[in-house]
Amino acid sequence: MRVKICGITNYDDAMTAVEAGADALGFVFYPQSPRYIAPEEARKIIDRLPPFVEKVGLFVEEVPERITELSRSSGITLAQIHFDVDEDFLASIDFPTLPVVRARKPEDLDRFSDRYRLVDAYCEEYGGSGKRLALEWFAGRDNSRIIIAGGLTPQNVSELAGYGFYGCDVSSGTEAAKGRKDPQKVRDFVRNAKSL
Repeated sequence: MRVKICGITNYDDAMTAVEAGADALGFVFYPQSPRYIAPEEARKIIDRLPPFVEKVGLFVEEVPERITELSRSSGITLAQIHFDVDEDFLASIDFPTLPVVRARKPEDLDRFSDRYRLVDAYCEEYGGSGKRLALEWFAGRDNSRIIIAGGLTPQNVSELAGYGFYGCDVSSGTEAAKGRKDPQKVRDFVRNAKSL
């Protein structure tokens, strides 16, 4: 299973995740988040990273032109659109995108079903809430294009076994404090997820 460690705010945490075997790092470009990093600061980290690591920028309530501009200037490789948009909105971003489905009910899982997408539990605030999705929603479905997020930890990620998810995304479950990673939690999470 592919693993994204989100909420990266510093180089040491980024390299801890890379060395643990993470496939992707997430940088939160949403100023109201406690895990916010300015795009120019993310660029300083990204420029020092080894190759073959996906760099994902998380956007909330931004216009397509701004998302395109910040994606290019920050050095990310994928823009995660973490608010409610439609296909036309995604098409107007001149950069590779990953839509997010903030699921309230099982039917929401059908949104963007022809795309790779991240599925998170709905909550009023955006991202890193630690709220979990009901895994039974995913039973008997094709989950091969779904990256699951929300409330994952090194201890419970093994519960994802057998659902066929493309990947998983963790933020608060690997933290020592908001915006600071716990290296052992990162290593344990990646190891446990990769063993599925």
